[in-house]
Parts: sequence; structure tokens; C-alpha cells
Amino acid sequence: MLEIGTKAPDFTLEDQNGEKHSLSDYEGKKVVLYFYPKDNTPGCTNQALLFTELKAEFDKKNTVILGISKDSVKSHKKFEEKHNLGITILSDESLDVIKKYEVWKEKKNYGKTYMGIVRSTYLIDENGLIKEALENVKAKDNPGKMLEII
Repeated sequence: MLEIGTKAPDFTLEDQNGEKHSLSDYEGKKVVLYFYPKDNTPGCTNQALLFTELKAEFDKKNTVILGISKDSVKSHKKFEEKHNLGITILSDESLDVIKKYEVWKEKKNYGKTYMGIVRSTYLIDENGLIKEALENVKAKDNPGKMLEII
């Protein structure tokens, strides 16, 4: 994970609608930047639904929610429509941003070792500095915990 107090790396990625978003677009706002493994899996769906449910509370705290996975823009659009999501989800098929934020790591499942996204969340302040960095977060607890931290 990147260190708390350091400048968050800027990036530009497309959302589920094909619109480009850069971290620098959100200067003056807090950003919850969460990385998740895969669209339409139980944990990732639960996490996205809970962020959607709490979005108005984050808005009151001048905070934007951005989710990132390596799924395509098309996959994100289907994910958004299937679950009626109200948050921005960004596609990083190249893994550039995922690797910059140090969340692409070796994982183990049923004795098999592979590389994948470790569910992680960063809180970035209004000046682009990392205020919180959480690794191996629980999907169902993460949105509420982030709201508490803010």
C-alpha cells in the first residue's frame, strides 16, 4: 500500500459510460478510491451496493466514491445496470493504476497461487494526499467504515 501522507498518484480512466475521470478532477473534494477484484461477484456486488446506499451521506461530506477494477467498460456498464448502482466505477484493463496503488498482489485460493487485486481502499483528501490506506478490507464493512473515518 502507498504511505499515508504521500501524494496520491494521478490517473485518467474511463467509467462505465466511457467518460474519462482523472483524480485531479476532484481537487477540493475528498475521494474514497476503492479497488475490487471483479464485477458481479458476491462481495464486490455487496460493496458497490453499500457504497450506492450511502452515497448521499458521502456527498454531504464533500466526498466522491470511485471504484476501480480490471474489468472492461462494457462489463462495468452491465454491472451498473444489473444492480442499479449510483457510483462511478472505473476500468483499468492495463493494470497501470492498480499497480501504481500497489493493490496487484500474489493471492492464494484453494492452494492455488495467482496474481490479483487485493480489496483495498484509500481515502484521499482535498489536496490529493493519502489520508487512509486499508488493505484486505471486508466488502460488507468497508463503505460504513469509510464514512466513519471521514
